[in-house]
Amino acid sequence: MTATLLSGKALAERIQERARGGALSLTETGVRPTVAVVVATDDGSTLWYVRSIERAAGNAGIDCRIVHLGPDASEAALATVLEDLSAEPAVNGIILQTPLPTGVRSDALVGLIAPEKDVDGANPLSLGRLAVGQRAFAPATARAVVELLDHFDVPVAGRDVVVIGRSAVVGKPLSLLLLERDAAVTICHSRSGPLEKHTKAADVVVVAAGRAGLLTGSHLSDGAVVLDVGTNVLPDGSLVGDADAASVREVASALTPVPGGVGSVTTALLLLHTVEAAREQSASLVTG
Repeated sequence: MTATLLSGKALAERIQERARGGALSLTETGVRPTVAVVVATDDGSTLWYVRSIERAAGNAGIDCRIVHLGPDASEAALATVLEDLSAEPAVNGIILQTPLPTGVRSDALVGLIAPEKDVDGANPLSLGRLAVGQRAFAPATARAVVELLDHFDVPVAGRDVVVIGRSAVVGKPLSLLLLERDAAVTICHSRSGPLEKHTKAADVVVVAAGRAGLLTGSHLSDGAVVLDVGTNVLPDGSLVGDADAASVREVASALTPVPGGVGSVTTALLLLHTVEAAREQSASLVTG
């Protein structure tokens, strides 16, 4: 068996077109969707990703404001910027880009992002609302996984889905989104024991642990579908996921590539969330 590659390119383009259409409609009413990306690092791969958001936003008719505070930014400086952006009417979406400077507590900062502008679902209020089925922006990467499953008609209702990784930006919110789709979800982490104990019985496996080559073909049952959320930079500068693609493709029926899979859809969803946020904020101004 050789797994089918589930490219995110076509889906990302479709979502970007939705964002572009929504941005145009809002602009015609005098509202220009605007997203602010707060950066405090000189990490090359992170800065490349931020530039890609900026380019994609421009192509979709969305203003993108990069607020670069530098790798030595203090927690207090970051807090002030997030509070100011949350209060600024012209800004519809806010993204706090990681990594942050050493000693800066992300959990002390994400709660400062206004929930209605929290287009990447970082504020704990957003996760809480997801948990009880209320309206909130899900972290874009978690939503990207679900969108890809839908796009490729991979059913999850009543099926065993294993999520490897329990982060607040992927694993936990993704498990909530999958539960909403009636999947039987198991979350694996560093203390779950041998992976194969859980993954061998899974119909769908999502790996989001940030460890290159963590998932191999030996962990899977024949025909499983694998979605690889990992992005790991190798010493030669190449990008790989958390799955060992060569061995997984021999066992799985389908696999998302890295790059070109979940990540491309994530960026498109950030733009769509920004447009949705702008629409909701402009409507509240009218009704208010």
